[in-house]
Amino acid sequence: MLKKFVLGGLAALVLAACGGSEGGAGQAANPQGGSLIERINNKGTITVGTEGTYAPFTYHDESGKLTGYDVEVTRAVADKLGITVEFKETQWDAMLAGLKAERFDAVANQVGLTTPERQATFDRSEPYSWSGAVLVARKDSNIKSIDDIAGIKAAQSLTSNYGELATAAKAEIVPVDGLAQSLTLVEQKRAEVTLNDELAVLDYLKKNPNAGVKIVWSAPAEQKVGSGLIVNKGNEEAVAQFSRAIDELKADGTLKKLGEQFFGKDISVK
Repeated sequence: MLKKFVLGGLAALVLAACGGSEGGAGQAANPQGGSLIERINNKGTITVGTEGTYAPFTYHDESGKLTGYDVEVTRAVADKLGITVEFKETQWDAMLAGLKAERFDAVANQVGLTTPERQATFDRSEPYSWSGAVLVARKDSNIKSIDDIAGIKAAQSLTSNYGELATAAKAEIVPVDGLAQSLTLVEQKRAEVTLNDELAVLDYLKKNPNAGVKIVWSAPAEQKVGSGLIVNKGNEEAVAQFSRAIDELKADGTLKKLGEQFFGKDISVK
């Protein structure tokens, strides 16, 4: 996904500390010292990298407070563990490099470890969200699944994996620049369907309750990708602590409540 960012003062300071380079040594994440698991066990402070510009996952509300699904989940995890969390805002393109350079302890920003390179460098906690492809059609449509779209006009970005999925299903592609345009074309009957990310679509539908479209099909559970707290390799004990807290937040209904708050649906389950 290509994004444009406007960085606030804090993010600018973080980037300045990073030296604008992915390979620099950078600033220590925690001046107090000690390993991540030691800080957790000693009820200390951990630093977490996030964008702050990627609603509804991580953004600033009207009062200027940093919030969003990933942010509030991270705060809830910290509460479970009895630790303090300090967020460090930075650009997406520098985020994982910053984590690798130990400028922060973890990342909370809808990161999926979907490539061999990421999997070799980072570990992930138990997922706190799951997402996959969904098919969207008009509310009066009779289309029920991806198997029904052969020869049907699908509004898709030509460079996205969802466009590739629609092409593989033999849909007739109507090129668009992004999700909003694709949904507009479906509503205007200039296309019949669009395939896109479930969480992005849920966010759109929550913000546009009168939209004339609906989700008619979702990818099966085994095709969904989970996102959780990301840390550097070598922090297995910390990952286990984070995962335990996330499991408890699932059990006590906290993740369900947060999912419904930001998306209108529990997104912590497949």
